[in-house]
Amino acid sequence: MLTAVADGVLVHRSALLQNNTVVVVGAEGVLVVDPGLTAAEMRCLADDLRPFGPVAAGFATHPDWDHVLWHPVLGDAPRYGTAAAAAFLEEFRSHTDWRERAREALPPEIAEDVPLEPFGLITGLPPGTARLPWQGPGVRMLEHSAHAVGHAALVVATCRVLIGGDMLSDLFVPMPDIAGAGDPVADYLAGLRVLEDVAGEVDVFVPGHGSVCDAVGLRERIARDRAYMVALRDGGPFDDPRIGDAVPPGWEWVGDLHAAQVAAYARRREGTPGES
Repeated sequence: MLTAVADGVLVHRSALLQNNTVVVVGAEGVLVVDPGLTAAEMRCLADDLRPFGPVAAGFATHPDWDHVLWHPVLGDAPRYGTAAAAAFLEEFRSHTDWRERAREALPPEIAEDVPLEPFGLITGLPPGTARLPWQGPGVRMLEHSAHAVGHAALVVATCRVLIGGDMLSDLFVPMPDIAGAGDPVADYLAGLRVLEDVAGEVDVFVPGHGSVCDAVGLRERIARDRAYMVALRDGGPFDDPRIGDAVPPGWEWVGDLHAAQVAAYARRREGTPGES
């Protein structure tokens, strides 16, 4: 089911990981950002989109599996992402066993209901691209490396909406690229500054996972995630509701994710041979 969060911007939320698919309505069709997760959900999304016209374009905020999905019922519109994200996905799909590797990354409860043939087929936009190439409301792309290679946020200026990808969730703690980045904390803090720089231009924030919030909530989330990253860098302490006693039922496993990140960053900080 689509829920309006601003004039011309709607959200479809997936059940399992609370992924938010964002739809921007234009005069001649819609932009679909991060569709997912299952085939059933995407068929539902396609049905809900019919009153708004065809899918004119797609966008993947970053190359994680749950943000690069697609389904034939959404049509064959161009699907965009950053150049870095597209290169990452092209290399991934170049392996003969890419389907098996992608399937292994899926949660087992939905593994058989996630369409893989269109997985990761995005066109990279040149570095420095300021505006998405589609005929709807102006959408500005903000690239950074906080969570993953080629991550981007989108600003729908006329609607005053910020689409954040896997940043500033009220469910997940920040997830820096500890294994791949040269300085994951610095990259993440830089990404938070990118979002903070546009906070005054938006009234609505849509994260990749979790609940939508207003401008006040956006600034609160930026401050909370900055505090988490500084604590990760410095070895604690952590004071975060996403890993405390107030965690919603069913999301306790985020505490395990947090513990793994703390251990991994401690090894990185100490320079343990063979580990990162």
